[in-house]
Amino acid sequence: MAAPRPRRSVLFMPGSNARAMEKARELAADGLIFDLEDSVAPDGKETARAQIAAALKRGGYGGRERLLRVNGAGTPWHDADLRFAATLPLDGVVLPKVEDAREARDSETALAAAGAPAGLALWCMMETPRAFLHAEAIAGASKRLAGLIIGTEDLAKDLGARPRPDRLPFIAALGIALIAARASGLCALDAVYPDFTDDDGFAAQCRQGRDLGFDGKTLIHPRQIAIANAAFAPEPREIGAARRLVAAFDAAQEAGHGVATLDGKMIERLHADAARRLLALAAEIAERDAR
Repeated sequence: MAAPRPRRSVLFMPGSNARAMEKARELAADGLIFDLEDSVAPDGKETARAQIAAALKRGGYGGRERLLRVNGAGTPWHDADLRFAATLPLDGVVLPKVEDAREARDSETALAAAGAPAGLALWCMMETPRAFLHAEAIAGASKRLAGLIIGTEDLAKDLGARPRPDRLPFIAALGIALIAARASGLCALDAVYPDFTDDDGFAAQCRQGRDLGFDGKTLIHPRQIAIANAAFAPEPREIGAARRLVAAFDAAQEAGHGVATLDGKMIERLHADAARRLLALAAEIAERDAR
């Protein structure tokens, strides 16, 4: 079993903000999204590209996952953004407002034509009602696809939804995207929380996202990193329980039994596999945080 990559906190950074990209080298985020889309004004796209290229060339981002959010299909900058992405030392390209599988496939073709390395991944942002209706097809659209990223700000506008702390208007969409991602073996990242001064509200939403099954949270401000990292990391009690479960299952296997019992509960292989994955994630996080 391959060790899962920690993606507890993935921070958006405007490509037009050179200072933010400089400071990001010292942040504890698991991933960084260099942004060319909404956070960059139309007349600033070329400058943002140049600043992102300079920042990535300089390096210094350590083991952080480096992603580039390009402008969406149908915009004047999309094709040039993909050609640009193919030349950079990146881990992945984020496609905004994806509504069908064709957009992902077309981007895959464009990246390959531009000479992108085989390991350059694609990420699809799910932000509109049509995206969630086509979630299964989008998740299975490309072998380059690494994950889905949820965006609820645009979705709220399209639905006419009122904001609620429990995110009730979005529960169906969150579940659909998560199921589609898991069915295709993909990562799933929860939406941003726009009020970066509301630590309590953000922490509550992180806990909800973790309970639903998301791998991590996309962020808009560095002050949100520590809260997300804590929420999406296995807790000490979970790690201890996972170790006990694996030990009990392994002992049962050595004795020739297909199942084990622990604290009055039956333990099957699926439980042991989940526990091993949690332990592997905890080990990866510990190694990363120690750097």
